[in-house]
Amino acid sequence: MNSAWLRRALGPSLIDRVERDHQQTDQAFRRRRIVVAFTLVAGAVLLGISLSVRPGDDLFYLLTVLVAATWIIGALLSGPLHLGRIAFRDRLRRPIITPMVTGLVLGAVFVTGSLIVREIPALRELVNSVLAHARYGAIVPIAAVTLLNGVAEEVFFRGALFAAIGRRHAVLISTVIYAAATVATGNLMLVFAAALLGFVLGLQRRASGGILAPILTHVTWSTTMLFALPALIHQ
Repeated sequence: MNSAWLRRALGPSLIDRVERDHQQTDQAFRRRRIVVAFTLVAGAVLLGISLSVRPGDDLFYLLTVLVAATWIIGALLSGPLHLGRIAFRDRLRRPIITPMVTGLVLGAVFVTGSLIVREIPALRELVNSVLAHARYGAIVPIAAVTLLNGVAEEVFFRGALFAAIGRRHAVLISTVIYAAATVATGNLMLVFAAALLGFVLGLQRRASGGILAPILTHVTWSTTMLFALPALIHQ
């Protein structure tokens, strides 16, 4: 593949940074960091509890909604959030199509990887423990909480948390923290998925200056995983 073509294709959404004016006072920045820290601890604990609930138990839906509410409320309390823009045909536009395509590509990567994972019993069991709720729960509420949490995670991790880190190494630091938050689930496959997904979403956040692109990529990826993985990873 021609490197110049690849650079043109990926540059606006993952590499090039649009001009922005998202300055905060030192006081507002410190306040954001404090709110983000408390939210991160509370959300990670609730996330771990929610995934420990027996598959099919209605308590799972309540807990996952509480997790999403924690991320969103914490993000909104932390300070201003921005949707972001990317360059398209010499104009700055809201990123919509490109992030959704990126989500589909990431979904294809994970689906391909699942064909390998299902042949390794230890890894297959880790994935099955995550998919158990999708298998035994009603598909409509499962899809609803999956999409809700995808949006909520981006509002917090690529919104409030990313802004709280500062300008240096924000992609790397936010990715590490995002992956570390999933350690509370005790599932290494979730941690790995969070690290890979979080890195791409962090690049989108840095390039666009907002949360719209990461949200659309995340929900597209989540939907793909929800409907594709249960059929590929057998119990």
